[in-house]
Amino acid sequence: MTRTAIISGAARGIGAAIAQRFSRDGMAVALIDLDIDGAEATAEGIRAAGGRAVAIAANVTDEAQVTDAVSRTTDELGAPTVLVNNAGILRDNLLFKMTLEDWDAVMNVHLRGAFLMTRAVQAHMVAAAWGRVISLSSISALGNRGQVNYSAAKAGLQGFTKTVAIELGPFGVTANAIAPGFIASEMTRATAERMGVDFEEFTSSVAAQTPVRRVGVPEDVANVASFLASEEASFVSGQVLYVAGGPTN
Repeated sequence: MTRTAIISGAARGIGAAIAQRFSRDGMAVALIDLDIDGAEATAEGIRAAGGRAVAIAANVTDEAQVTDAVSRTTDELGAPTVLVNNAGILRDNLLFKMTLEDWDAVMNVHLRGAFLMTRAVQAHMVAAAWGRVISLSSISALGNRGQVNYSAAKAGLQGFTKTVAIELGPFGVTANAIAPGFIASEMTRATAERMGVDFEEFTSSVAAQTPVRRVGVPEDVANVASFLASEEASFVSGQVLYVAGGPTN
């Protein structure tokens, strides 16, 4: 049976790598992103390799757009039974400098977005008596200076995941979270720019402090997502898996 997966924030980085890996695993994939050009470029690459993919422009914080995106996915690729909540943004600042707008923006994309996407897809999973919900948390959930909004949102996704696992488990649906460490991507490059440091020096410094002596790449996360979306992971649910090159606090 060919599964259909929806990946939010799939234009680049971790989301794109997961979409590409899922396609190689035999799934049809819908790439959801505000950056439709980036999502379409990734989808085109998947199609060129023989996969089935569609790019859909949608804001995951908008209920109507989420509903439309899931409906379009169903019409074009089949009912989605795998969901990856990957869409995310950064609005870093120290607590006393952080604006309400920056707090709300991060909460809305990460938490409201995951809620809306999961609620919209779960009916298809329940109907199929099979489903996988994978949400992207972060080691920042453990606390990180200058990221009180992002850390709170990523910690919230862990509670969200455990609750979805409890509620949907009886219907054949698992829910798990992946909490990456430092992953070399456009997002972490932006973090280096915000800190005013060279990205190569930044990654070298992080690698030196990581037990496996390297930073992560998007494919490291995609490999874990592949397992969690598989048949073999049917007894793994409500878990948070840190993909960080070593132990976390």
